[in-house]
Amino acid sequence: MDRVIFIVVGFDQRESIAYHVFCQSVLDKSSQPVCFLPLAESTLQGFKDVHTDGSNKFIYSRFLTPYLTNFSGWAIFADGDMVCETDISNLWALRDPSKAVQVVQHNYQTTANIKYLGNKNENYPRKNWSSLILWNCNHKKNKVLTPEFINSQSGSYLHRFSWLEDDDIGSLTLEWNWLAIEYPENKDAKIIHYTLGTPCFKDYSSTSMSNLWYGYYKDALEGFD
Repeated sequence: MDRVIFIVVGFDQRESIAYHVFCQSVLDKSSQPVCFLPLAESTLQGFKDVHTDGSNKFIYSRFLTPYLTNFSGWAIFADGDMVCETDISNLWALRDPSKAVQVVQHNYQTTANIKYLGNKNENYPRKNWSSLILWNCNHKKNKVLTPEFINSQSGSYLHRFSWLEDDDIGSLTLEWNWLAIEYPENKDAKIIHYTLGTPCFKDYSSTSMSNLWYGYYKDALEGFD
């Protein structure tokens, strides 16, 4: 499986175009074969999310990634509201078998109390850590992540990776999950995350770094009238 990069991508029908744009951005630059798995709610047999909070449809299903790989190999999880500005194999090459997960360990206070579709945008510990995850799916501590376990835990427990010790959580540099609008524009960003709102939404159509998103949007539509 090292020859193929397995990428699990958040999917929400309300911004389905974001999923396709992210995949296009990866395909435009990848030097290795990639396999995309959309976390479409209707396809996740055996998992019915019982949580009533959350701003998107994959806020909890992202933690199924090791389960969906049958707890084997490695995978990347990415929120759908991202674009990749580099060869995704560069991220794949950072896999550290001593870690259960590797994430960008953000430490920031949000600039906006409301984000897309009127959702609340509150500050909390380890905010946005779980939006881009390099998963060691066969790590022994990740084997607890079954559908039943995920449905029995709170959002704060899961998004803070509380089933792990701090030493199990590896760090990626900030460029791998650069938060558009929240952070200043950065030409060296490797993955740009439109966490407050994807440019597909009218209110965010001309915000910071949105021009990069539209470039991949045009690529995705190439050949269509």
